[in-house]
Amino acid sequence: MALAALEDWHISGLDVRSAYLYGKLDEEIYLEQPEGFRIPGSEHKVFRLKRALYGLKQAGLAWWRTLSESMKLMGYKRLTNDAGLYIYKRHSDGELVVVIVYVDDALFCGRDKKLVALLKARFMKKWECRDLGDAKEFLRMRITRIGRKIFLDQRAYLEKVLDRCGMMNTRPALTPLPAGYIPAPNTGQATPELRSRYQKVIGSLLYLMLGTRPDLAFAVTKLAQYASNPTEDHLSKALHICRYLVGTKNYALVYNGDSQLGLIAGTDSDWASDPYTRRSQTGFMLKLANCAFSWVSRAQKTIALSSTEAEYMAMSDCSRQVVWVHNLLAELGYHIGRVPLSGDNQGSIHIGQNPVTESRSKHIDIRYHYIREVYDRGITDIFYVEGTNNPADIFTKNLGTVKFHHFRPYLGLHFPKAA
Repeated sequence: MALAALEDWHISGLDVRSAYLYGKLDEEIYLEQPEGFRIPGSEHKVFRLKRALYGLKQAGLAWWRTLSESMKLMGYKRLTNDAGLYIYKRHSDGELVVVIVYVDDALFCGRDKKLVALLKARFMKKWECRDLGDAKEFLRMRITRIGRKIFLDQRAYLEKVLDRCGMMNTRPALTPLPAGYIPAPNTGQATPELRSRYQKVIGSLLYLMLGTRPDLAFAVTKLAQYASNPTEDHLSKALHICRYLVGTKNYALVYNGDSQLGLIAGTDSDWASDPYTRRSQTGFMLKLANCAFSWVSRAQKTIALSSTEAEYMAMSDCSRQVVWVHNLLAELGYHIGRVPLSGDNQGSIHIGQNPVTESRSKHIDIRYHYIREVYDRGITDIFYVEGTNNPADIFTKNLGTVKFHHFRPYLGLHFPKAA
């Protein structure tokens, strides 16, 4: 969506009807004759499947292989860095069309509206599809275009979640979780009813967070750690997130096509923030068109011995994501320079830019030194930002109202009328 806004691409959608049934099976799979389709006199025989059925573990892969083979014959190239992306380049002028496929949903994106319509028509001739016209929704995310801006939100899904949780008319909360709140592990055993309800709420919130709500990243991922054995307090705090959504259900990610900002990345960590495991929290985001399109909030896999080490580990994780996006853009034909990667710890930046061995850092696992290679290859440009001005702080802890509201717009989240 960020590229579509920057390039002013036309976006057209469709979905393939009964997509899995097009998948050809390589394996031998048999099934009993179903009720109503039994052959008189041959009831003892079984059917051999030639096509994938919904419910088969091979069905998704079989459909993807069939799709990929057909797309290649139609002149598309499947990207190495994302197997769900296909590109078509017109030989006469190099005009580009990008096709995004997620199972049976597809978006055709390109500047030339006629070429997009032609390629879409060819696709629909190959498979039975439902034409969705100009894309208004994709994977439960609403797409709204106003000028050179593209708005992404999940309001309809969000309202269903609130209604299911009985939270539609509750008093809104100003932040996802109270400032400084840290969930405690359950010392007992959750009832099946509590566990089931909690998992439903957290699962719904995770889908929102991964789609269009980076402001929920820390709160939801933190509570999700207790999904197997929650407490009533955990459920109460999950519903607190729902109260926050009541007051922010109109917020959307806004990709600004007029933005002059290129790809940028920001990282942060909160050292030893979990008092029960002493694990630090990693948080980072990548932005394009002045809006976040990739974000992460997760506990680090090993215990960091200092804030510098924790920040260094976070920057290394972020650099891996930067390399992937850098390579993906290169496959699409966009060759960008160094990606600014910010952090708020001078020590970690020094280690990343200078391949020296010091007593305080020589124990750091070799995998985290990947950031040095990325920097030396000219992919990233590491720079310092004051901790009070680091928006990635929102991914590492429960902030107070003033600070949370200060950083939220930096994610690209806005109330549409004010965007």
